[in-house]
Amino acid sequence: MEEVHQAEVMEVAEVENGDEEGGGPTETTVDLTVNEIIEQHVGSFGLSQFLQVFLVSLAWMFDAQSTLVTIFTDAQPAWKCKVASSSCSSSTSLCGLEPGRWEWIGGYKTSTVAEWNLICSHKFIASVPSSMFFIGSIFGSLSQGQLADAYLGRKKTIVLSCLLTAITSFLISFSPNVWVYTFLRFTNGFAKSGIGICCLVLSTEVVGRRWRGQVGNCGFLFFTIGFLSLPLVAYPSRGSWRNIYRIISSLPLAYSIFLTPFISESPRWLTIKGRTDEAMKVLNKLAKLNGRSLPKNLTIINPMDTTSSTNSTKKLWSVRWAAKRMIIIMVAGFGVGFVYYGVQLNEGNLNFNLYLTVVVNALMEFPAVIVGSVLLRSTNRRLLFSLSSVIAGVSSILCILFAKKKSEHSWGQLGLEAVGFMVASISYDILFIYCAELFPTNVRNFAVSLLGQTLMLGGAVAPLLVVLGRLSPALSFVLFGVFAIFSGILTVWLPETKNVPLYETLEEQEKEEIPGSHSIEAARPDTLENN
Repeated sequence: MEEVHQAEVMEVAEVENGDEEGGGPTETTVDLTVNEIIEQHVGSFGLSQFLQVFLVSLAWMFDAQSTLVTIFTDAQPAWKCKVASSSCSSSTSLCGLEPGRWEWIGGYKTSTVAEWNLICSHKFIASVPSSMFFIGSIFGSLSQGQLADAYLGRKKTIVLSCLLTAITSFLISFSPNVWVYTFLRFTNGFAKSGIGICCLVLSTEVVGRRWRGQVGNCGFLFFTIGFLSLPLVAYPSRGSWRNIYRIISSLPLAYSIFLTPFISESPRWLTIKGRTDEAMKVLNKLAKLNGRSLPKNLTIINPMDTTSSTNSTKKLWSVRWAAKRMIIIMVAGFGVGFVYYGVQLNEGNLNFNLYLTVVVNALMEFPAVIVGSVLLRSTNRRLLFSLSSVIAGVSSILCILFAKKKSEHSWGQLGLEAVGFMVASISYDILFIYCAELFPTNVRNFAVSLLGQTLMLGGAVAPLLVVLGRLSPALSFVLFGVFAIFSGILTVWLPETKNVPLYETLEEQEKEEIPGSHSIEAARPDTLENN
């Protein structure tokens, strides 16, 4: 018994006499968490983290392309009369013309609406594929979030998601009818859902606390680049919507094969899975690229029992404070997703050139990312999200003043929509970062995936509002505004996370953040004193 006790003490303390055979010098074992190793030895943010974040964030482009490609593929193209007459002119309602008296400009292959005649009495069917895409994303976020936390890890889930995105996008281009197209869009949404959540989590888990906000925002910058690339892909392929899908399917495939081998797995995830040797290799690799080296006597503290790590996602709902946070985040996410995706999908209803409108709105995301990154360094997450959501809501409601005008171009409406979209983008980006910081490593990916589900749910409802906006623009703007303002108010009941450490487990976070807590295990006297 005495020898066993001595061995346990020596594991966490000091090697008293060194190696008897080798006569080596005494050495103290340094036990640190991954967070402490990154801050003290690897570096908060250096070349290694820059390369890691850059390579990971590239995948956000495929997320944007898959999500927003329907702006072009499912748009209603322009049409013209075969023979101009008093009964057939540009001012005539398309639904009132007899078949054969008009034709689509560019041909019937320009979009799904033209090819499958999704107009007039069938116009609501045109919104079904987009809605099903977002519903697929909801199911995908749930399954891939759990997969990334419990089994595959962040990196392998990104690879899997990109490969499935490439396959489903390619298959969509062979859809024989709108119902097969709808089903394949559902599978495409399911496939791509692991990209955003895993990229965000993997990026933020390799940097120090001061850089989490900026690194998280980097992913949204690449999402914007993906959005901006769509007109460049769609315009040369405007004669065939199927070619657009074939082009965007090749990009995630190439990324999975040629770039993901250079990405490292999250050392935080490896640690909580009990794979500390692999975690140490990743940390050594990151430190070496930063021109540093880790002490040889350094060991990683594993903050959790690895035998129960696979059940960690279930704990999220069994812990009261974590469940409360998650519910608030999810409700806020629904409102933000509703506004964010709704504004983008509604671009086809504006009286402007579609390609120009998409470019303008995509460009508005750049100042959103820049402003968001700057403000994240000096402003609290909770305050910044609330203000941006409220401003987005007010801008949307003010659009009512211009929606009633019948002029060909309403520049005032376009300007307000652009401002509203920019601040909605800021709130969307910050909510993801805020969510990642509110929860510990063993449930972080699951929590972010739940947020992704509610954002997608808001996106699934948005296409219906786009159709409603054609009948009553004022009502659609009011709904956008109300949901955005309500989402901003909700975060009053959440804690601030700026410069707060990223915890590894619910148990650890509860001990540090929740004074007198007993929901997971009995509070220790020393914990109560510290709190």
